[in-house]
Amino acid sequence: MELRGVVIVTGLLYVGSRMLLDKSGRCLQSVCKTWNTLISHPSFISTHLQASLSNNTPFLLLSYWENCKKDYFLHYDNDGFDEFKQLQFPVFGCASDSHSLVLGSADGLICLHFWPGDVSKFILWNPFIRKYISLPWPRISNDVHINFGFGFDSITNDYKLVIIGIEKEDTWIKPFLFSLNENCWKRVNAIPPSYTSYSSELSVPFVNGAVHWIGYQKTNNVVFTNAILGFDLSAEEFFEISLPESLIGLGSMNLSTMKYGESSIAVLKRDRTNELLDLDVLWVMKEYGVVGSWTKVLTLTLHRKWFPNILGFRKNGEVLVQLDYGKMASLDLNCQQMELHGVEVMTELISLEGSYVESLVLLDKVVDVHSVSL
Repeated sequence: MELRGVVIVTGLLYVGSRMLLDKSGRCLQSVCKTWNTLISHPSFISTHLQASLSNNTPFLLLSYWENCKKDYFLHYDNDGFDEFKQLQFPVFGCASDSHSLVLGSADGLICLHFWPGDVSKFILWNPFIRKYISLPWPRISNDVHINFGFGFDSITNDYKLVIIGIEKEDTWIKPFLFSLNENCWKRVNAIPPSYTSYSSELSVPFVNGAVHWIGYQKTNNVVFTNAILGFDLSAEEFFEISLPESLIGLGSMNLSTMKYGESSIAVLKRDRTNELLDLDVLWVMKEYGVVGSWTKVLTLTLHRKWFPNILGFRKNGEVLVQLDYGKMASLDLNCQQMELHGVEVMTELISLEGSYVESLVLLDKVVDVHSVSL
């Protein structure tokens, strides 16, 4: 990019991202050819992203389910936890939809599983520039139990969606992998560890270039062994991380994974066996990949089923929890104190889908995706 372009880029980043949008919120690509070339250039998209990531006030993406309708909202990840705005669902101009699930997000790009009617597909959606790409569903047998992971490959500067699956007789299929750069699906010759099932979490944590599930293997008719099952999006291969000793052998209904900080993972144990008393135990891996760094940071005894409900971690390390009647609060792990937010949502189903940053990712991409026979 020549010097004149560098000066313009610096000026645009200084005045703020929203100068790139028109009154309706759409990106100003159509103003002129020169402007379009500048803001669609990969260098500008990357520079804009780094400027957004350095913003001291990040966002959290939450979904609310109410009256058979799902809405997506952004909240400031600050002391006030104020609502920033409701996101406009990209398909058919809908503001919300009950037939969608967030599979993950990275750099402002949200990956959705969307199934209107009998059609099932994936959507890569950037709400900031109001652009999305619809991905065709690869040819997978209905007998395969599948799960998903989405994230960013920093080696190739590529966004990838992986599908893992197990057929009958506990046989793994070769994973399916979609590459945004290559604009198509492919099969991956990755050899998974010897697990016969894995957690059915809908949104799995993307950390350190990998997506993470919990893998299970039945050693006999009753006993399980389990571990963190990871898939590296750059190397395109599986790996394992051992769980804390007290969590080994627990069934899939008891454990779930989440992101901890910027570079590690956490595991939540939920014990719902007692009708009057529930127990949540939260473990964090202080140093990613180091089994000895697993630390139990929180134990919650619940006197009413599901509340308080642990949603996930905030950037400052506090735990975001949902209280009864749609109220939310942050729990400081250091002093074990909870602070209420002035946010009340009249629904009992709230999900923290992850962090969010405004970006121009997808601005330089076409909307047609190649469908291949796999």
